[in-house]
Amino acid sequence: MARSPVVPPGPELSAQERTRYARHLLLPGLGGTGQRRLRAARVLVVGAGGLGSPALLYLAAAGVGTLGVADDDVVDLTNLQRQVVHGVADVGRAKTTSASDAVRAISPETMVVRHDERLDATNALAVIADYDVVLDGADNFPTRYLVGDACARLGIPHVWGSVFRFDGQVSVWWAGEGPCYACVFPRQPPPDAVPSCAVGGVLGAVCASIGSVMATEAVKVVAGVGEPLVGRLLVHDALRQSWDAVPVRADPGCRVCGSGADATRPLGWASAADDDGRTDGAAEAPGGRPAVDAVGLAGLLEQRAAGTASFAQLDVREAGELEVAVIPGAEHLALDRVRAGDPVPGGEGRVYVYCKVGARSAEAVDLLRSRGVDAVDVLGGVLAWSRDVDPSVPSY
Repeated sequence: MARSPVVPPGPELSAQERTRYARHLLLPGLGGTGQRRLRAARVLVVGAGGLGSPALLYLAAAGVGTLGVADDDVVDLTNLQRQVVHGVADVGRAKTTSASDAVRAISPETMVVRHDERLDATNALAVIADYDVVLDGADNFPTRYLVGDACARLGIPHVWGSVFRFDGQVSVWWAGEGPCYACVFPRQPPPDAVPSCAVGGVLGAVCASIGSVMATEAVKVVAGVGEPLVGRLLVHDALRQSWDAVPVRADPGCRVCGSGADATRPLGWASAADDDGRTDGAAEAPGGRPAVDAVGLAGLLEQRAAGTASFAQLDVREAGELEVAVIPGAEHLALDRVRAGDPVPGGEGRVYVYCKVGARSAEAVDLLRSRGVDAVDVLGGVLAWSRDVDPSVPSY
């Protein structure tokens, strides 16, 4: 059902604004009053990446008066495949700077507020409280749970999107009006349990599909137009080119927005200890896991080439990652196959295990050593190899 607009209308539009936004003024339910609400709105976009890029561009074009951009990263060459708010000349620049320039190029009247720091439990409430709507395009679970927690506590509508490979999801979490993020996703996954886009890949245009829906939902919430995605999770499959709406509902027992929620608890409950004393999402590695860094592995490979050392290498990344970068001479066994108990290719003896950055290899080493395999973790994985040993190996 339609909901009341969250932003009161600002002053009357100028003649130039009426010309610029004429196509909005023609829309039933939006019109001049809705455009004045957009101009008066303050919208925070968390993450100037794949989802934040199209959202920022369309919100700026729509005439949103103030756009906040929260991101502590810099533009990388690998971002340009999907993060269309940045260009080749922006590589190495702060994403907030690049995004601000792009927004101002579209809408010089839009005020851009840069938040160059990573949102955490110490600053999230103060930052988010200054906005009417939050768009969450974060690429990691701790930030998603943190933003969801803060929005629920403040009663601010939380437009959320997620993409992976050819799939996407989007919804509007709004405590008091419908479910919050934690109502539907009550537990943060353990590290590496859900592959990131950097591991599994993503079709860039899927980010555009989901990001544009997020921008649409923000406009609807600001202006009180139509029926926002409150209580519905929209699921997109780009390979089938399908969109499905899944009903979701508020959990009365939700620890974030339920009737018994503790408003004094530390923000970001998903990282706090559970009732049984465990830490949600934390993986404990056994002490004393043997390890070697990338430079050490390079020395060992030289010894093996000279015939003075004998061992195996094991790459536990996904098969698609091998198309991007490899350390020469490794056998491949993806982490899920290690978990399933598949034998290590390459025979018996010591095996040096690596992944992209180290989380998956650490888990694989622990599993293999529990089965009696003499496994050693290669710290930093392929990225450390590219940085410290062979810069010709692509970083991704």
